[in-house]
Amino acid sequence: MPAIDLKQSAENLKLERDAIALYDALSRIERDPLRAQAFRTIAENERRHAEIWAEKLRNLGAPIPPATGPRLRVQLIVLVARLFGTHAVRDLVQALEGDEENLYEAQRSPETEAIAADEREHAEIWRRISDGRTSPTVGEPRAAGAPETWHRAGRSGTLRAVIFGVSDGLVSNLALVMGVAGASSGQGHFVLLAGIAGLLAGAFSMAAGEYVSMQSQRELFERQIALERSELEAMPDEERAELAAVYRSKGFSESEAAVIADRMFNDPEHALDTLVREELGLDPDELGSPWGAAGGSFVAFAIGAAIPVLPYVLIAGGSAFLVSIGLSIVALFAVGAGVSLLTGRSAMFSGGRQVLIGAGAAAVTYVVGIVIGVSVAG
Repeated sequence: MPAIDLKQSAENLKLERDAIALYDALSRIERDPLRAQAFRTIAENERRHAEIWAEKLRNLGAPIPPATGPRLRVQLIVLVARLFGTHAVRDLVQALEGDEENLYEAQRSPETEAIAADEREHAEIWRRISDGRTSPTVGEPRAAGAPETWHRAGRSGTLRAVIFGVSDGLVSNLALVMGVAGASSGQGHFVLLAGIAGLLAGAFSMAAGEYVSMQSQRELFERQIALERSELEAMPDEERAELAAVYRSKGFSESEAAVIADRMFNDPEHALDTLVREELGLDPDELGSPWGAAGGSFVAFAIGAAIPVLPYVLIAGGSAFLVSIGLSIVALFAVGAGVSLLTGRSAMFSGGRQVLIGAGAAAVTYVVGIVIGVSVAG
């Protein structure tokens, strides 16, 4: 196995210090004592990891670098947790933990293999506290074949939907406002009218599309669950055999799988819940709310779409055009930085990329607006 050098050890130490800062902050923010204790447990694990890398640096004859503040991605996660609670950052933290696990597994050393195992255990703690378990502590084994939660796309996805909803509204309405501004030689009342119309049309369209999509998906899932319930009532022995086969595929012996399946079928509702999860891959508790999804999409899109229009509401004259551009650029960068929470990329990279995309779309529509305005005037 390759040796870990000074630079990598220092980077790993910084990574663990960031994790300590994150979980210490989450434990202070969280009001539920069990969840707060879980975060303190993880923070203690991270302190142990940090000491491993500090000792590694000492053994290599290098000084221990002074502790600095956590990186921007961690600071933003803490900020979101302060504003919306620790439940809102579950997917973000699990994605961060997953990135750390992948980094350690790529290094392939005795130290990193042990730490990577701990990082997987952290994901299990998040899974237990998210499921409402009363003992969210390290050491409870993960069920054979159970998914590692941070490799999933995320069950709530609330922050993801908000970020991309705001991004859609901002980019599309910025392009519309710039196009009308170019066509109307910057006449504010035309731009304001077009911007408000674009905001409402886009927000209602997003909400309607999200409602239909979510409702259709929910109806499909409910039908699959109803069919599974009918099969369970009509053919209980066959369904018990199917569940036993599932557990055999997870590594249990034939007798162990049969015992587990029999125990599950002592409670028909428990059996149905297990079959739905294992056979269909569905979580009956998280089918999604069509109205909630529609309302969230409407609000998120409207927030983004309002940004390039707002200066035309508050400012008269040509200066509204410049303020709209400046405010939109700042908002584009902020949205891009928000995307970096999900992707793990640099906030500067994601923010800059978002600015280039939005500015490019606005520039194209502005030029098209000028051309159309000139041709109409001519």
